[in-house]
Parts: sequence; structure tokens; C-alpha cells
Amino acid sequence: MASRGSNSSSNGLLPTSRSGRHHVDMESGAKVRLPTEFGDDASPKSDVHRDEDDPFDIAHTKNAPPATLRRWRQAALVLNASRRFRYTLDLKKEEEKDSRRRMIRSHAQVVRAALLFKLAGERDTGLSTTVTPATPSGDYGIAHEQIVSLTREHNISALQQYGGVKGVSSMINTNLEKGIDGNEPDLVRRRDVFGSNTYPQKKGRSFLRFLWEAWQDLTLIILIIAAAVSLALGIKTEGWAHGWHDGGSIAFAVFLVIIVTAVSDYRQSLQFQNLNEEKQNIQLEVMRGGRTVKISIFDIVVGDVVPLRIGDQVPADGILITGHSLAIDESSMTGESKIVHKDQKAPFLMSGCKVADGVGTMLVTSVGINTEWGLLMASISEDNGEETPLQVRLNGLATFIGIVGLSVAVLVLLVLWVRYFTGHTKTDGKVEFESGKTSLSKAFDGAVKKFTIAVTIVVVAVPEGLPLAVTLTLAYSMRKMMADKALVRRLSACETMGSATTICSDKTGTLTLNQMTVVEAYVGRNKVHPPDDSSQLHSLVSTLLIEGIAQNTSGNVFEPEGGEVEISGSPTEKAILSWAVKLGMKFNAIRSESTILHVFPFNSEKKRGGVALKGTDSKVHIHWKGAAEMVLASCTEYLDSNGCLQNINQDKEFFKEAIDGMAASSLRCVAIAYRPYELDKVPSQENNLSQWALPEDNLVLLAIVGIKDPCRPGVKDAVTLCTEAGVKVRMVTGDNLQTAKAIALECGILCSVEDATEPNIIDGKTFRELSEKEREEVARKITVMGRSSPNDKLLLVQALRKGGDVVAVTGDGTNDAPALHEADIGLSMGIQGTEVAKESSDIIILDDNFASVVKVVRWGRSVYANIQKFIQFQLTVNVAALTINVVASMSSGNVPLNAVQLLWVNLIMDTLGALALATEPPTDDLMHRTPVGRRAPLITNIMWRNLLIQALYQICVLLILHFAGNSILGLKEDNTKAANVKNTIIFNTFVFCQIFNEFNARKPEELNVFSGVTKNYLFMGIIGITFVLQIMIIQFLGTFAKTVVLDWQHWLICFGIAIVSWPLAVVGKLIPVPKTPISKYCRRAFQPCMRPCQGSRTSRST
Repeated sequence: MASRGSNSSSNGLLPTSRSGRHHVDMESGAKVRLPTEFGDDASPKSDVHRDEDDPFDIAHTKNAPPATLRRWRQAALVLNASRRFRYTLDLKKEEEKDSRRRMIRSHAQVVRAALLFKLAGERDTGLSTTVTPATPSGDYGIAHEQIVSLTREHNISALQQYGGVKGVSSMINTNLEKGIDGNEPDLVRRRDVFGSNTYPQKKGRSFLRFLWEAWQDLTLIILIIAAAVSLALGIKTEGWAHGWHDGGSIAFAVFLVIIVTAVSDYRQSLQFQNLNEEKQNIQLEVMRGGRTVKISIFDIVVGDVVPLRIGDQVPADGILITGHSLAIDESSMTGESKIVHKDQKAPFLMSGCKVADGVGTMLVTSVGINTEWGLLMASISEDNGEETPLQVRLNGLATFIGIVGLSVAVLVLLVLWVRYFTGHTKTDGKVEFESGKTSLSKAFDGAVKKFTIAVTIVVVAVPEGLPLAVTLTLAYSMRKMMADKALVRRLSACETMGSATTICSDKTGTLTLNQMTVVEAYVGRNKVHPPDDSSQLHSLVSTLLIEGIAQNTSGNVFEPEGGEVEISGSPTEKAILSWAVKLGMKFNAIRSESTILHVFPFNSEKKRGGVALKGTDSKVHIHWKGAAEMVLASCTEYLDSNGCLQNINQDKEFFKEAIDGMAASSLRCVAIAYRPYELDKVPSQENNLSQWALPEDNLVLLAIVGIKDPCRPGVKDAVTLCTEAGVKVRMVTGDNLQTAKAIALECGILCSVEDATEPNIIDGKTFRELSEKEREEVARKITVMGRSSPNDKLLLVQALRKGGDVVAVTGDGTNDAPALHEADIGLSMGIQGTEVAKESSDIIILDDNFASVVKVVRWGRSVYANIQKFIQFQLTVNVAALTINVVASMSSGNVPLNAVQLLWVNLIMDTLGALALATEPPTDDLMHRTPVGRRAPLITNIMWRNLLIQALYQICVLLILHFAGNSILGLKEDNTKAANVKNTIIFNTFVFCQIFNEFNARKPEELNVFSGVTKNYLFMGIIGITFVLQIMIIQFLGTFAKTVVLDWQHWLICFGIAIVSWPLAVVGKLIPVPKTPISKYCRRAFQPCMRPCQGSRTSRST
């Protein structure tokens, strides 16, 4: 089985790849940052500065050093480390993983070194190398173990004895040109004999494991111990009938908290597992039955023929069939950043390595656990998690609140104990403790009960679930984002996207449909209309044109008997191949008429690709295809409509105008050219041939084609939405500047033709030639960059980030990887993106659609908004519960909310509250705000206003009931029953206040808190469950919760007091708040006090 059990960003067999294999396109993108909505923080630069003394101030957890991550963990106040740090990077396991990786790599290198040493010795001594002959196995001419060791040991002698790659292919029944048949019986036989391309699955955590981790909470352990002591003392003093009530109730409440917490965590873990399956199940191309088909990586079998292009990852161990300038980055296996060139002298390919340059095809010889990569992944497949900036900040907030809560709990405990042991605590009018009269066991039992209350206050006060709420909302958002065609590889990117201030987008396939067709064509000075009318072409021109298109391509044409022609490849390749087929091209026949001598794969820097051919008449032709104006610049002649050579100098302006005219119509312009070459000038040695630089001067122009790629429907609305949301959209494309301008106007990126002036619209070459300082100044003004290289994209990202922007960048090519890595959020394309681009990205846009990028921004803002809702709700409960118990304990020696009741409140506030509020779907209102600053305060002034109004209302009402409840409710004073009724009403009212306040927390800034509530079934379900359970606790579980049954008048009172929170919230939202955050005022107030401390710290450090 394949490993499917973690939320790792790495893929099983191809840990850093995410989808199919494709061409390197000519575009690029970048990422930026938005201003905050708060006063001084409105400058984008505000996020650049950080407090070096604050361990929780980490703006970028992406690629953060281990020392920084270790520092905040050590600073956090944690009650349950195993649960709190479950979804953060396990630094210890990460070190162990690196150690195992090094060990496996070293073992592989030692085996190969020993084999090379042996072969070298045999050569020096003149001894022949003995190789065990191939042993047939079933339907195949070679045994499983032999073919595995052949590739693993890189045994070139064995390969030669077996007859090279042709001999091995015949042994495993593979046609090197057409691949395997691919029928189901054949695939089953191959898996039975040679294994499947999967590796042993590490089991996910069981529910019992989550129960155990939920139990590790320090306060819950203390409560269980206290409950056990109370139970023993109660039974001893009061007997079984009544003695178990106190201890048993607390124990049951603790177990309920543990079970609910474990269920929530287990459900969350399953979501991550499901997402991980999506990440691992990448698609790639193989040749089966003569046609190119896409399959899952897990379906690859021994014998498959796999095409390799720049940016791909090798999906299994294999042998090179053919290759041109093929260079492999083997650093993932060897640990050395060394590019290895592959040819017939070094034909072995290792799973997990990346194609750095060139093209080729490979024969798969080992899969799954039989590869070194499979062994490596099987040993380190367990994910070690990842923290996000918001998670770190919430740990800081939780630590601060926890310290306050812990201090309050200690104060309450001291007050309760002092009042108890000095005889100031009464029950039913009787003093609970009298010195010299109360027995030791009763005194101890009383002290334990007071201690239990204090510990329970700590449970409520320390918001252990606050940082975990981030993971909960991220897990929910990631699952929903899959439906919106976005696969999140890195959790932190999901929330960082909410802070994005600029999106640097590719053009082709992102802003356009990537459905390309040739709509205009110039052959000589003639415009061919319609473009696929072959009768308008001279036979010589047609022959050379079709030869160049058929051979100089990374695509393929499958011509089934009696069926429709199937064309595969990149959209640009498919468009040109389709045009050639309409002109009468017979793909396979044309390719068989000449031999490929050397290939120069498409290069995003030169924006062209070439091939050298030798025909049956031994004539050599060198064909080039690429960006029209660049190929045109290398041409000295052209073939006219009569097939005659003409000097191009006089007509160059005509061709330039033709290119500009097509570009202005938003067409991608591609030129096709060739030149004859002398055979004796072609390097004869294989080594020299592989290093041969194809001549690219003195070319003969054959044709210029204009390819139409329409704008995506809805892209203009998506760009407008981004603009309204304060996110600037920039187009970065490898296309002609005129084409880029036309598409930008069509998409709404450029508002008018008047805007299309430098530096709003700029050429990549012009930008890269600026000084670093000039680039920073110009970068913020750039809207469209044409003819850009991947390095230009990287320079733009760096310049924007230095200016304080939070940059999101799209990319699909291998050379886009540095920009994707450098950006705050790297967005790779799921359809056109190479595996290397996906590895370097944070989010994969599965449909390559810009509208999906905008949805990611929406979800990013939703994550932050949902966390703020939960913080507001939780802090309201914290402030109210702590204040009520502190005031009551100091004044009367008793607390109105006992341990069991506080545990129930904690359950509502923590686990259930997070589920209800952290899973709110995003609203359109989120895209009408400015971006969230990365250092914008977690608790805004609006949140402070809302929570203080609600908390003060609850505190005032409940304390009035506590001190004057008997007279207000018409109860007899100093009566046990009356006290129980009063405390039950206080508890019931408090819980109802939280239920109603949960609605208020949904919409912190809107008057109508009910909009869309019926569509959130989880929220409604949790509210309903909480309501029903509360009724059951009061009416049926009085012994357990220390409550009494209330009559309908008392229920109405509780309900009436709680429902006031709704109109109160409306009134509160009419109160204006200052724009400058309260935290800034506090900082300014304490600054004079902080300066001496900072000065002394500085002097100590020096």
C-alpha cells in the first residue's frame, strides 16, 4: 500500500511533486503584501519590523530556522504538550528523519563505490567481468531480484551483457517505441512479479491514541487526583449513598471533556489524512499501446516507457532509452547539489530525482519499495507537522491569558483556604471549619474541594484550545478549498494568503483558457487565409515546415486506424501540431524519414527550441521554433510563396508589423525557421555531439503563426474583486509586450490604453538592467511585464517584498521555482505546472484558473476572521467566569460556579466553540476589506468593545443574582434549597449567555448576526446540542452537576436575561472605536518603563 496517513506536504514516492508532467512555458509571477487597516500600521513597511525580544513574533514560519521554532515552544505556557504541539513541526523527529536519510544515502553510495572499484580493478588486471546470466521468471526473461539489483547497483557490465536497454526491454516484454500493451491482465502480471509502485503504509493514529493525548492535560490529571481523594474521603465520611457525589461528578465531567476532545481531534486528523491522499495521487504521462496516457504514479509498473521533460521527477528506477542533453539533479538521493548528465554511458535513473535539463524517455525497471527512494520514504513517511504564524501568535496570546488565569486561580485558592481555615466559610448557616472541633478528614476534604475549584479555574482560564483552533479552521478550509480547485501543500500559506497585497500572475492558462488554436499564419509575405489551406503553400515550403513541426516538438500525434487523431503536449505544441495535421502532416511517417542528431529543448531564457536532423539523403537540417521577434532577429532569408529564397533585410519591417498586428489582437506569435547545415561540421563523437551548441544564425524563415488563447470567462470580475479587496494584480508573462498589453486590457488588469505606458508596462530586459534601488522604486508601479524570464520574476518578487508587500506569485515552469520559493505564497499550476514548480510552491491551483487564486485569498481572510470570532467568544467567557468566581470567593468564601459546571463551560467554550465558530464559511464581505496586516493585532478594538460589553453585562447580572438573588427571586434567605436554586439559575443563565453570545461572535462588525446562520449546519447543530444538554443537566443530572430542577418561571428568567445579549450587541456596535489599536496605547504608556529595562539588557549583552 502507499503511505496515506499524514498531513505531510511531501508526496510518497515523489515527495516533492504534485501532478502531471508538462512543458516549460514562457511566463512567471510573484507575491506581495497588503497594508493593515489600523492607523500607523497602514504602511506596508509596518510588517517588516519585528520585536526581537518576543519569541512569538514570527512573521514567516516558512523556512524558519529550528532555533527560532524551538524558542517559542520553550516560551509557551502549555498544559498538554502532546496535544498543543501535535500539528507543529516535531524538531526531534525532523533530526531523526535527516539522520535516516543520510544513512540510506550513504549505504547506496557505498554499494555503488564498491561496484565501481571492482569494475576498475577488473579493467586494470585485464580480467573479464562475470555477470550471472538472466534467469527467466514466469512470462519474463529476467528475475525480479536481478532487474532490481541491476538498477540499484548501476551495474553497467550486467546491462551490456543483457543486451543494453533493448535487451532488457525484450526480457520484460516492452516495446520501446509503443510501451507495454497496458491491458488489465498484463498490468496484474507485472505487479505480481515485479511489485507495485507503492510502499508500506504507516498506520494513522488510532482513536485510543487521541484519547491518551487528551488525557495528558496537566490540569485534568490534577482534577482526577483531586476527584479520587474527594471520592475516598466522601465515601468514608458519608457512605456510598451520598459520599460519591462530589468526587464522582468531577471524574465523570473530566472523562466527558477527554472524550469530546478526542473525538474532535480524531475527526480533524481524518480530514488531514484525506487531504494527504489527494496530495500523493499525482498524475503523469506514460506510453502504452503507442499512445500517451495519463495515469496515477501508483499505477506505474515495471516495463512502462515514461517520457521525461524539464521539471519532471523520475517516478521509479529505470534505464535511459533515448535522451538529448538530459541532466538529472540527484541531490534528493545523494545529498549533493550536483547535476549529472545522462547518456548511454551513464543510463541509470533513480526514483525521486529531478530533470534539470533536456528531454528523454526511460524504461521503468524497479518500483515502490524496490527502489532506494521507496526505502527512504517507507522509513520517514510519517509527517512531522508544520506551524503557522497565526498559530505561533495564538500560543503567545494563550500563554499571556494562561499566566493571568493561573495567577487568578492561585489568588482564589489562597482566599478560599484562608477564609475556610479561619472559620469565615459557611454552609447552611453553619461554619464549615472550627479549629479543634472539625475532624482531620473533614478538614482535608474541605481543603481539597477548594483546591478543586482553583484547578478548574485554571482549566477555564488557560485557553489550551486557542492555538488548536487555527489547525481546526485550516483543516476545514483546506478541505473546502479542494472543492474550489486549490490544494494546500503548506498550512501557513492558507492564512498568509489573507495578508496578500499583490498577486503576480502568469498569463497563459491562468488568465487565459489555455485552449490554443492557430488563427493567423504568414508564409513569406503572404497571409494564408484560412491558415490551414495547404493549397496556398509551395511544396518545398510545406515539406520543410511539416518536417520542422513534426521533429521539433515535445508533443505527440497518435493516429489510430479509422479513428480521430489524438494530439498530446503543451497547449502551444498542440495548437501547432493540429495546424500541421490540417496541412496534411503524417506525424509518424515524417519522423521516420529523418534521424534526430541533437536537440536543444525549449529554453525560457532564449524562448526557443531547436533540433538537428539528418535525412535519408544525408542532408542536415536545423529547425528552430520560438518567440517570433527573437527567431526573426536570427533570420537572414525567407522562403516566399513560390519556394524561392529571398533576402529578409528589405522585408524585416513587414514581418515586424505583422507580429505587432497579431500581438495587438492578443495572439501569441511563434516563428518557425530552419537552416541547412554541412554534415562534416556535425560533431561525430557522442560526447562532442551532446555538447554541441546548435547554430542559430543565418536562419531561413518558414512561417509566423498567431495563436489565439481566449481570456477565461469571469477573469475580469475576479480581477475587479481583487482590486476592491486592496490586492493589486500584476501580469508577468514571457509573451510579446503587445500581446501582454492586449490581454491585460481585456482582463481589466490595465484600466485603459492610457495606463499602458512605462513603468506600468515594462519589458523584462529593461527591468533587469535597472539597479537594485531603481527596481524597488519601479516594482510597485509595474502592472504588466512582458518578455520576462523566470529570473525577472524573481527580481520582481524580491523588490516587492523589500518594499513591504506580501507577494503571491503563480508559476508553472522549472525555472519559476526560485520565485515560488522566494514569494510569501507560491502558487503552482496543477495542469501545466512541472513537478519542480509544484515542489517549490505552497498551494497548487488545480484548474490553473485565476478565479481559483482569488478564492484562495477569500479563504485566507476567512481563516483569520474565524480565529478572531473564536478569540472574542472565548475571552468573553474567560473574563466573565474568572471575575465572577474571584469576586464571589473573596466576598463570601464560596463560588457560584462549581468544578463540574466550570468543566461544562470549558467544553462549550473550547472544543464546541471552536467547532462552531472556526468552521464558518467565508462571506463576500471579506473581499470588501483591506488585507490583514501580518502584525495587525489579533484582538482589534472592535473585538475589545464587543467582548467587554458582553462580559460586563454577564458579570453585573450574575453578581447581582449572587449577592441579592434570594430577595430578587423571592427565595428564603439562608436556606440550602434557596441557595441551590439561586446557584442553579446563575449557572443556567451563564450558559445561556454563552449560547446567545455565540451568535454575536459570528458577526463582530455586522448588526444582523443571523445572516447565513441556517446554512451553517455544524453551527446550528452545536448550538442545538449545547441547548439540549444544558436542559438535561438542569432537569435530570442535578446530583452530578450540583443543580436543582427549575420551574418554568425560573427558565424564563434565565432565558430573558441571556437574550438581552442580542439587542445589547446591536447597541454596542453603534459605539465608535478609535482606529489606533489599544495595544499601541498600552505600548506608549509603558514605553518609559520599558526603556530602562531595554537599556540594562543591552548593556548586559554587550
